[in-house]
Amino acid sequence: MEGKEIKLFAFFVLFFAILYFLPTNSEWGKTAVLSMANMLHEYATLHVLTCLVPALFIAGAIAVFVKKQSILKYLGKNAKPYVSYSIAAVSGTILAVCSCTILPLFASIYKRGAGLGPAIAFLYSGPAINIAAIFLTASVLGFKIGLARAVAAITMSIVLGITMALLFREKTEKGELILEEDKETKTPKTIMALFFVSMVAILIVNGLQIEQTIKWTLMAVFALITIAIAALKIEKTVRNNWLAETWGISKLLLPYLFVGVLIIGFITPLIPENLVVNLVGANTIQANLIASIFGAFMYFSTLTEVPIMQALIAKGMNSGPALALLLSGPSLSLPAILVIRQVLGNKKTIAYTALVIIYSAIAGLIFGMI
Repeated sequence: MEGKEIKLFAFFVLFFAILYFLPTNSEWGKTAVLSMANMLHEYATLHVLTCLVPALFIAGAIAVFVKKQSILKYLGKNAKPYVSYSIAAVSGTILAVCSCTILPLFASIYKRGAGLGPAIAFLYSGPAINIAAIFLTASVLGFKIGLARAVAAITMSIVLGITMALLFREKTEKGELILEEDKETKTPKTIMALFFVSMVAILIVNGLQIEQTIKWTLMAVFALITIAIAALKIEKTVRNNWLAETWGISKLLLPYLFVGVLIIGFITPLIPENLVVNLVGANTIQANLIASIFGAFMYFSTLTEVPIMQALIAKGMNSGPALALLLSGPSLSLPAILVIRQVLGNKKTIAYTALVIIYSAIAGLIFGMI
């Protein structure tokens, strides 16, 4: 087993050992165990099959069928700003990266010639607008905060990049980014477009407030279209790569998602409601800064921020600080800061961290007023 798998296995052993010795005959023990079981059941039945699974297949398809090289080459210092920043701001969705893969990718494109501004926009937006995280946020926390997270993350990535570029004007000339092109797929572009549209349609239909029979029928039709195209129109090797990418992303995300659900479900009854209300229960500058700072230094595995937010909101957390944490948490953490420091140095890393905290708090404050 790899290091992460060993740690995950050790966690489950320790966690279930705690459950075994927990005095379940007490009110505290019963409440914690029941809360954990209820939250896990809710995620498995309401969010995983109809929301997360289709999003994972889309993420796998993006990783295989969308050329990373064709996007990254437009981040160079000679690219037009509106082109480079626009691509950097949405490339997290296009490239389907998560918080653990964005750092080496960021280091690579920056060292090879990407401008500081677009590279920073890419660094922030990668995990912030991960396609699975955005859809899960909207599904669990509501469409309003899901949309706000997507829009604010894209906007913040551009503002962060521009601010960093203005603060640290590059004086040295770096070599241009040179990337080899991916091999072309033999599948016609119209078929590939239908392939992506059918998968996205499953998520869209799932979010509609319509009669259940109609909803499931439409989702089944789009699923069959996706399966038919994959089986009949996509080469076997490419199809296998798509399934392998989807499985790889699933292995990376799902275990930590369920770990987060278990932990949050277990500790939710233990969090004093008055503490949450006192610190982040109102949409104030102080509350948004506290939430933003907490998110910036804590480590959240991809998607685990959603059940955490669900639990905190249930305890009384205001929507403004909730968005502030959602904006700072997935894109920054203490381990990430240490890695970024190796690439950018102390001054740029401190500036980037401070800007993420400040801009996240501002975005949360504005959202809380809407």
